[in-house]
Amino acid sequence: MKFISGVLTSASFALTLIAAPAAGSRPEDVGLSSERVERIHQMVMRHVEAHDISGAVTIVARKGQMIHFEAHGLMDLESRKPMTKDALFRLASSSKPVTAAAILILLEEGKLKLTDPVAKFIPEFKNSKVAIEGTRPPIPMSDGPSGTDKYYTVPAVHDITIIDLLTHTSGLASGGIANAEFQKLMKERQPTEALADFIPRLGALPLDFQPGSQWRYSGLAGFDTLGRIVEIVSGMNFDQFLRERLFTPLGMKDTGFNVPEKDASRKVTIYRHTENGLEKLANSPVFTSPSYFSGAGGLTSTAEDYSRFAQMLCNGGQLNGRRILSPWTVDLMLSNNVGDLFNGQIGRAPKGVGFGLGGEVVVSAADARLRKPNGSYGWDGAFGTYWWVNRKEQMVTVFFIQTPGRALQYDFDNAVSQAVIE
Repeated sequence: MKFISGVLTSASFALTLIAAPAAGSRPEDVGLSSERVERIHQMVMRHVEAHDISGAVTIVARKGQMIHFEAHGLMDLESRKPMTKDALFRLASSSKPVTAAAILILLEEGKLKLTDPVAKFIPEFKNSKVAIEGTRPPIPMSDGPSGTDKYYTVPAVHDITIIDLLTHTSGLASGGIANAEFQKLMKERQPTEALADFIPRLGALPLDFQPGSQWRYSGLAGFDTLGRIVEIVSGMNFDQFLRERLFTPLGMKDTGFNVPEKDASRKVTIYRHTENGLEKLANSPVFTSPSYFSGAGGLTSTAEDYSRFAQMLCNGGQLNGRRILSPWTVDLMLSNNVGDLFNGQIGRAPKGVGFGLGGEVVVSAADARLRKPNGSYGWDGAFGTYWWVNRKEQMVTVFFIQTPGRALQYDFDNAVSQAVIE
């Protein structure tokens, strides 16, 4: 079904829900302008009226106080259902920082090191090979057959490590010349399989480059492998570990891999852009299943739940008296761990950005031409979820939509930035 461009009625706008700040708090109490904060809603509604998105939920918090929490527009265009603050969004790759936090919990317990080879936990990843484009030189450079006539393989300088996966510098299924082999494995994956069944098969894939030498996005394989490591080290399935160690302590009651039937009506419809307007995405990618818990892209959450996770990071690893991580560990997660390797990647600026553990880091907002402060950390999702946290400015922002694309992120960041008055 397609939503043809037209004029949304003012009545539908009136259904927008606006949250009041906590009793006794004002944006001015935390260095923001009440008048300017209202521009966030105005910005979002301009994009709703232009049929760029159906609706959104936005949150801004500073110094631990949520001073803006608002639902805008519609969660389903066909039924004209208003967006609600408890709407459920598919996180897609916004799941990855959550998976990174799970790994860091185990790091702090001394159960793994970031430099540990993946093969320490999943033996199938031992003695990795790297795919080299072209035909094998006259003097053999490696043992074993080529993957195809398009490439040959050489030994990896070292087996991939946990930090290689966390920073997308592993070369595992990152869209290179051996990508067809990964896609074949994905097509063969059965709905009843779990991480324990599927992840070991990834160990045989040729890597796209020598580990640590490049930044290339491992959209699914890398962080699903991290989820399997969590299972092996903790003795729990990944779903259970996240519930017990992250979601329950943080009060993230609406976050998980599989939405209960009773909550299905709260899921926001996913739309894509077409020449005729917004079109419902009939067959959205399925990252997870009742038995396969994808740490790369399988979580569903609300904006409020995710703001709790972000606020935990902003607070240096704790929320409401529950400590999840040490401040030093959070600093490591939110710091640039890849030097200049991330600059210019997947639509990013040619300079001024870096990559932490599971998310992007703003190194220089001026160089990157970004409207958010230096040190901001976050990561978006394929269906439109976007957020960032900045410990120095004590800020958390959430901008959740369900339309693929990054075009609105700058406008959201600008609307937040202009509201800061001190």
